[in-house]
Amino acid sequence: MPARIYKPAKSATQSGLARTKQWLLVFEQDKPREIEPLMGWTSSGDTRQQLRLWFDSKEEAIAYAEREGIAYRIEEPHEIKRRTMSYSDNFKFNRVGPWTH
Repeated sequence: MPARIYKPAKSATQSGLARTKQWLLVFEQDKPREIEPLMGWTSSGDTRQQLRLWFDSKEEAIAYAEREGIAYRIEEPHEIKRRTMSYSDNFKFNRVGPWTH
């Protein structure tokens, strides 16, 4: 079963950078989930999907995967594009769109 090594992005409700500096190793689904006929719950016999391993660096995650014989693929993080803007920019005379309440 292959694993995915990536650096998670921060969520939309998160203002800080917590849990975005570490690398995460997650196992992918080996077989599809099944629907239990009586209650309609989804179930799986694969317990490795519940396992999430955190590492301080990408090299540590790769070393662990190679040491344990786990096939892996690496997803590099996307660069964060920051747009600096101040509050006074809302009231500039050369503003592109009109300012309304």
